[in-house]
Amino acid sequence: MDKLKVVVTGAQGQLGRDMVELLLAQGHEVHGFGRSELDITNYEQCKSLLEFIHPEVIVHAAAYTKVDLAETEIDEAYQINAYGARNLAVISESLGAKIVYVSTDYVFNGQGDTPYEESRVTQPINVYGKSKLAGENFVEQGCSRFYIVRTSWVYGKYGNNFVKTMLKIAEGRTSLEVVSDQVGCPTYTRDLAACISELIHTEKYGIYHVSNSGSCSWHEFAQAIFQLSKNNIEVKPITTEQFPRPAKRPSYSVFAHKALENNGFSPMRPWYDALTDFIEEIS
Repeated sequence: MDKLKVVVTGAQGQLGRDMVELLLAQGHEVHGFGRSELDITNYEQCKSLLEFIHPEVIVHAAAYTKVDLAETEIDEAYQINAYGARNLAVISESLGAKIVYVSTDYVFNGQGDTPYEESRVTQPINVYGKSKLAGENFVEQGCSRFYIVRTSWVYGKYGNNFVKTMLKIAEGRTSLEVVSDQVGCPTYTRDLAACISELIHTEKYGIYHVSNSGSCSWHEFAQAIFQLSKNNIEVKPITTEQFPRPAKRPSYSVFAHKALENNGFSPMRPWYDALTDFIEEIS
């Protein structure tokens, strides 16, 4: 495996930290930056720092991810998710570097009933999804060596996520309610980072759907979490209508992994297997 010089944005986030750890373990030269060290919305700051480092690859994991707040913090969501991505794409092109833009299942409207292939028409239904799609478009337009990696339902050792929230809520309770009419693909950050590492060692650019394989509802995901953590809490199914949120959520967010398959990359393991490893790791 060739040694690469890699910049990781969002290096304090749950994917970013796993990404930095993995790349370092693989022997690469890694420069990880959090928001306080690199403001991706500041073009001149980005240009100065990246020209100094001159990376071969930028893994852009930084993002505005507050889905409900984005409905009112529209400018901030676009500044970070769209214009921040544009800045990095333009600079990547000037340096001859590859860029990975981590995107989301929320670029789709969630009205389908068959797994989304990468070529499916995008139609986001909330501000967060629209801002991430704008970022995708800027990356495609601004850089010729790009990987757009759409992922979903991400969890890992670092940061806040659904798995940790469920385990925390369950403390001292005998039951809780979880939405059962939204279906998607959980994704373990370690598996996502490993796939990204595999991608960047190739010239196979384009859009990829990267999640653990298989699908479940949030209710089924919660049941699996408690089963694996040996917690006897009762998980009651409720509808999205019974749990209203400021931002609309796609009801069907299941990925097909056609681009990974067609380009000869390793298949993603089942979500239940990944969750099993994660629960063991944190316990």
